[in-house]
Amino acid sequence: MTSPDHIACMAELRTQIDALDARIVALLADRAVLIDRAIDLKPGEGMPARITTRVEEVVANVRASAQAHRLDPDLVDALWRQLIEWSIEREEQVLGKGNNA
Repeated sequence: MTSPDHIACMAELRTQIDALDARIVALLADRAVLIDRAIDLKPGEGMPARITTRVEEVVANVRASAQAHRLDPDLVDALWRQLIEWSIEREEQVLGKGNNA
């Protein structure tokens, strides 16, 4: 990625943003594959799709990471809560809505 200070025009900036967006989408796809693996593993370990303590742990982790990168932790919190809810819904389609842990 080109340093933002070395980007000379909006067309180049947009190209950089589009490339970064593609990388973010690829990472989200990788995360979805891991969620699919959780669907395989959770039943054998007696775990439901929703584990509230884990949700809060993940959110705390990404908030700390956001702060370390000088990014608004409230933004990251909201984004990850939506991502986590999508992930849980994906798991519940297979595992059902079990007890919260």
